[in-house]
Amino acid sequence: MESLWLEYAWALLILIGLEGLLSADNALVLAVIAKHLPDDQKKKAINYGIIMAFVFRFAALFAISFIANVWQVQAIGAAYLLYLGLKHIIQAKFGKKPEAHQKELKEESSGKGFWPTVGKIALADLAFAIDSILAAVAIALGLPDSPLGDFGGMDGGQFIVVVLGGIAGLVLIKYAATWFVKLLAQRPALETTAYAIVAWVGVKLAVITLAHEDIGVLDHHFPHSTGWTTVFYIVLVAIALLGWFAPSNKQAKATQS
Repeated sequence: MESLWLEYAWALLILIGLEGLLSADNALVLAVIAKHLPDDQKKKAINYGIIMAFVFRFAALFAISFIANVWQVQAIGAAYLLYLGLKHIIQAKFGKKPEAHQKELKEESSGKGFWPTVGKIALADLAFAIDSILAAVAIALGLPDSPLGDFGGMDGGQFIVVVLGGIAGLVLIKYAATWFVKLLAQRPALETTAYAIVAWVGVKLAVITLAHEDIGVLDHHFPHSTGWTTVFYIVLVAIALLGWFAPSNKQAKATQS
């Protein structure tokens, strides 16, 4: 029995690390979407975003079988993240000049107001909740059954591991989002980097959708294979590093100093 709980504890540590990565993505998106609101509304929008992330993730826990078995839910989440990420990247690369773009964003912020921004945050939170829960369940289902019975559509011990991992992720979102708001002011290129990460997470959800048993374009086990997982995180880290060392970040830093 002791070895069983040690295995559960190890899985929980791994899951907390994974949730940390996914929460960083989620927190960065919260910061970027709320970036152009006035300071008082920005903090309120981020707090609402954290509350919605909490609600969506725990609602998803009780709908695990639905999320895991209905590919349309996964496909909608993937499509929205890809749309959100690619739209910004294309506009940043081929759109208007930075000054015109910033002016447009300010007009959009003042014209559309607080609640449309909260709505965008809600959609992003929902897509990230699907990705987070699917990743957590993939780890938890690899654990042996516990003596706690079934709960929430899965073994009770496995369910507790997923819940604790989700709570850890939400705590990280709360502290990371505030930090990212400050960081974006110092390193403006990270805004485009954030949307590139969003699009890449969308690709991950698309891969999960294509590997669904009812779709069958990819092998059912491919999304959780060591090879794909390794490639996903290597690309994720590469995108983050490129954004961190981008020339515009250096220029912004030089201007401030």
